[in-house]
Amino acid sequence: MKTSSSQRSFAALRHPAFRVYFIISSLAMMADSIEHVISYWILFEKFQSPALGGFAIVSHWLPFLFFSFWSGSLADRFDPRRIIQIGMGFFILVSCVWGLLFLFDVIEMWHAVVLLSLHGLAGVLWAPATQILVHDIVGPEELQSAIRLNATGRYLGLLGGPAIGSGLMLLLGPAYGLLVNALIYLPLVIWLWKAPYGPRFRKNSSSIEREFKGFSDLLFTLRSIAENRVVVTMTLLGGGAALFIGNGYQPQMPAFALDLGYGNPGLAYGALLSADAFGALVAGLALESRGLLEARPKTALILAMLWCCALGIFSALTSYPLALMLLFAVGFLELSFFAMAQTLVQLRAPQEIRGRVIGLFTMSALGMRTFSGITIGIVGGVIGIHASLALSAACLFVLICFLFVYLGYDESEKKY
Repeated sequence: MKTSSSQRSFAALRHPAFRVYFIISSLAMMADSIEHVISYWILFEKFQSPALGGFAIVSHWLPFLFFSFWSGSLADRFDPRRIIQIGMGFFILVSCVWGLLFLFDVIEMWHAVVLLSLHGLAGVLWAPATQILVHDIVGPEELQSAIRLNATGRYLGLLGGPAIGSGLMLLLGPAYGLLVNALIYLPLVIWLWKAPYGPRFRKNSSSIEREFKGFSDLLFTLRSIAENRVVVTMTLLGGGAALFIGNGYQPQMPAFALDLGYGNPGLAYGALLSADAFGALVAGLALESRGLLEARPKTALILAMLWCCALGIFSALTSYPLALMLLFAVGFLELSFFAMAQTLVQLRAPQEIRGRVIGLFTMSALGMRTFSGITIGIVGGVIGIHASLALSAACLFVLICFLFVYLGYDESEKKY
């Protein structure tokens, strides 16, 4: 699918409201990243266990698996602004509680499980609702640009998160750093109170029944997309990438930093995470500014294959500078294929169930990250994190080969 706006650079930023939302949502994403950077490092220092890092991923992403479709259904029926605000409230609460636990040095495993689960619930509320809100702001013609920029903003936050999180740890310590971090969510919460978007501002919008029908809603949505191989392929791609890789290697990054043995482990850890995020940021800015890589299913699959190769090579490296270069490529390729997959799903989703389809994609692409803590973290505790990352990348590569076959040779490019 191709629109005239896809040929213009930064098309969605021509909307003043989207420019504001892009900035303040990027700040919120940065606060999310800061919280991860500080909490993961303290948990690693306290326990130094790959299995614990894997368990942290499981407890964090499990809400996406169970509640993403439910959240998407809510976004179809209610005001997405209020749903996002509730999610931000959970983020603020979790960041403050982390800070207090670290301040009084009383952190235990069950605290981490509860807080990571609440953090995951906040993300579930945010993810589908923000996609509906972005559609309300820019409309369908510039949706593709907005999706890519929104993904770029996420990685802009991820890039700033390690740097600022490391700085807060050095200047204020982890406890006060997290308490200060809670304030970064507030601009988005405040802006959403008066932003003129949502159901009552939509033109020619039909009333939507607000009763949640649970499992029957899920079955109806699955039947609605079953004949669309593009949506199914992109949803399976997102799920496979989440299952085998996800962000399961990020909590293990302190161990990678130690194994690479380059200078201060804390600074090396932050630099490795920053290289990944910087690669994604460069991808978003470069592709959006030049109008490159039009969203096509087979292009997304090829980019995902290259992502697997980059991760496999990174897992075998012993050179810190080369590791930084490979993680830059990892970030570049991840944003490229993931934003493309999300674009294809949203543009193909029927309007009346857009939130449900987005929720289904989120359940797959984020919820399946629950198990990346097993495929990389827990397996890494047995065979080593380098071997487990390489094995996971190889498994995903094989899955993508099958998706090429499923997509079929009879799918003409003009249908995309």
